[in-house]
Amino acid sequence: MSLVEFENLIRKYTVLNAVQHGGKAKVAPVTGKILAERPELRSRIKELTLMVARIIREINVLPSSEQRRILDENWPELLIEEKAKPEEKVLPPLPNVNKYARIITRFSPNPDCVLHLGSARAVILSHDYARLNKGRFYLRFEDTDPRLKKSALEFYDSIREDLIWLGCKWDAEFIQSDRIPIYYEFAEKLLSNGQVYVCTCKVEAFRKDIAACRPCPCRHLPPEEQLLRWEKMLNGAYGEGEAVVRVKTDLLHPNPAVRDWPALRIIDTKRWKHPRVGDRYRVWPLYNFACGLDDHLLGITHIIRGKEHLTNEVRQRYLYEYFKWEYPEAIHYGRLKIMGAVLSKSKILRGLREKVYASWDDPRLATFAALRRRGITPEAIRKMIIEVGPKPVDATLSWENIYAYNKKIVDSIANRFFFVADPLQLIVSHVTKPYISTPLLHPDYPERGRRMLNVKPRNGQVTLFVSAYDLKTLKLNTIVRLIELFNVKITRVKKTGATAVFHSEPYSEAKKLNAPLIHWVPAEENVNERVIMPTAEVVSGVGELGLSKVQNGTIIQMERFGFGRINSIINGQITVYFAHR
Repeated sequence: MSLVEFENLIRKYTVLNAVQHGGKAKVAPVTGKILAERPELRSRIKELTLMVARIIREINVLPSSEQRRILDENWPELLIEEKAKPEEKVLPPLPNVNKYARIITRFSPNPDCVLHLGSARAVILSHDYARLNKGRFYLRFEDTDPRLKKSALEFYDSIREDLIWLGCKWDAEFIQSDRIPIYYEFAEKLLSNGQVYVCTCKVEAFRKDIAACRPCPCRHLPPEEQLLRWEKMLNGAYGEGEAVVRVKTDLLHPNPAVRDWPALRIIDTKRWKHPRVGDRYRVWPLYNFACGLDDHLLGITHIIRGKEHLTNEVRQRYLYEYFKWEYPEAIHYGRLKIMGAVLSKSKILRGLREKVYASWDDPRLATFAALRRRGITPEAIRKMIIEVGPKPVDATLSWENIYAYNKKIVDSIANRFFFVADPLQLIVSHVTKPYISTPLLHPDYPERGRRMLNVKPRNGQVTLFVSAYDLKTLKLNTIVRLIELFNVKITRVKKTGATAVFHSEPYSEAKKLNAPLIHWVPAEENVNERVIMPTAEVVSGVGELGLSKVQNGTIIQMERFGFGRINSIINGQITVYFAHR
């Protein structure tokens, strides 16, 4: 490409960028457009950047009308409307929003485990629908089962932390273990009205009655007797499992699970202490009673949850009929399965107990803590959830889907560095001078600056580290390009390393010879680096010395290896958690 052609190419995209952005072109987008059209110019990036900056200064001082005239006269085809890009996916509107003065949604986790990808749909849809409709989003901890779904104080905090990380800040917080007296008050109203009853039947006998669509002996006792039994539940006259409050429903209902469902039961909290309220209460509400009441009492207008709750809606509607309440809008989405991800709380908890997993943020898990540690962004998770939306059909995704969303986000923010896995020595002879390699931190954003790798020959030779993975590339007598350094000719290859002789400097020579490109790290200036893979396998190697100055938590791209997040830098040892290719 001649100098005139070179300048003309730069001028074209500079004028276009200026016209599109109020008369002021910028270096990064102009450079990006040029490299997208002529990728071979990456080898001339320093010269390109300087020339782009010079031409931008010339164009930016021109009036907007003059910039437009230049574009019209020279490159009118650039003004043709580009093909419409697919619109970014948005959520479908909520039903019946005009019925309500204010939209209120909620996310209601049980704090018996950390959150994982299986929770993302409920969190993000509930939060985003509230924000889209200028409404309120509530966090409600459903912690009323100290025996089977044991809450722990650490999980209240980790759930709050995960919601903040996801960008789903709540407007108000409610904890059901603080609301037990409220549930008692409504239970007593229902008992007084004969709409619920205290059942002392043996479980097997009750199940036989229900299966036969007939009432148990407790159902028709008068309210006065029911209230006496209720008092016995509260004062300890009945033990755990000896009495339960049931809601009267249609005994002929086709679904036996709906018939006279349980609303409150006794738990021996001397044995099963609650982490927040200890043994203060003996009688605890079951899910449908506490959830059904709270959705009305807290003013929830739209419940967004999985379709496994369809039967729960049928149960809860009996409560709403007894109190003459209107049931909220209910959106039930299909099951979301992530191939290869463990989304079962019980399996996660068992794996931690049995030391299969090291911690909640073990990279093999799909917990938000593990994803955060690996550099999976909340923006990627949100895009995936919005793409799936609240459809009632089941959906199956894979890790590759998540990685694709994440790569689009981190590709532009992650600076590039060399990481040499399983390093072997490459000794290059006939090197007559020192070299300073200065690759860009990011090829599309030259303004971010450059890295610096020093190569200092001793007695005409330099020692570099290259990856054992590249041994298959280092064939005898072939020319290989050491990225951003020089070209070498391979003279010997062994399992323990290779030797080569200096061949030439220009990238154009390597391109002409179709030479493969490999990355490298100086043997004298580097840092030890461990990369923890999603399988928990550890890949050891060496990285650029400049990595030691990067902050913990930074997402980087290890060239020719993949994206990852720096987890720690201790005594010169850098640990990175791998995200994806």
